[in-house]
Amino acid sequence: MKTRLLVAVAAFGAAGLFTTLDATPAEAGGEIKGKISFDGTAPTRRQVKMAADPQCEKANPDGRLGEVFVVNDGALQNVFVYVKEGVTGEHETPKEPVKFDQKGCMYSPHVLGAMVGQQILILNSDPTLHNVHSLPQNSKQFNSAMPMKGMTIKKRFTAPEIMVRMKCDVHPWMSAYVGVLDHPFFATSGADGTYTISGLPAGDYTIEAWHEKMGTRTQKVTVSDGGAATADFSFKPAG
Repeated sequence: MKTRLLVAVAAFGAAGLFTTLDATPAEAGGEIKGKISFDGTAPTRRQVKMAADPQCEKANPDGRLGEVFVVNDGALQNVFVYVKEGVTGEHETPKEPVKFDQKGCMYSPHVLGAMVGQQILILNSDPTLHNVHSLPQNSKQFNSAMPMKGMTIKKRFTAPEIMVRMKCDVHPWMSAYVGVLDHPFFATSGADGTYTISGLPAGDYTIEAWHEKMGTRTQKVTVSDGGAATADFSFKPAG
């Protein structure tokens, strides 16, 4: 039987986008939980300048804040956490797509994960031209214009990579990152800084947490059959 792995991927502010992935481990698999913290005074989130496109300004009458450092009471959002070492065997590619939206002239979510070969359903929810330009090192790049509201395209990555940057050549402030793995054991920290990776067989694992500006942190954890392990991470800017 398959276990359902619920991965919380952060969207904007306190919102969250949830994607359900198929996993192949035994139903009695264990899990890893943790919280990502920011050590120190968080940088001020700056207003995104969207004056170059009136439609973008219209969609954000109160403005939008940058998403590089999203810190809520010391909890750090948009950190990609995944099992770096210890996973064995082959894992079925989920049939459900990962959804990636362009809404309010921002990418949603800002950080997400997908398995190799999994369909990524890209939407344009804005009444303005966007394009999605991927910059992988291990897969073929794509650069697709999406001029109409409601338009969708489907893409896949063919090889693992931490991380793939996505950008919009029309709106240079738009940026996002995709972690591509050959297994389903990954998550992204939410607004409260927490994450959960479920369905893991018993074993020893190396867990890595990635942030786009502050690099990576790693820990070794042991998961018992059906048990839960904890791996908290703390990030502090260099200098």
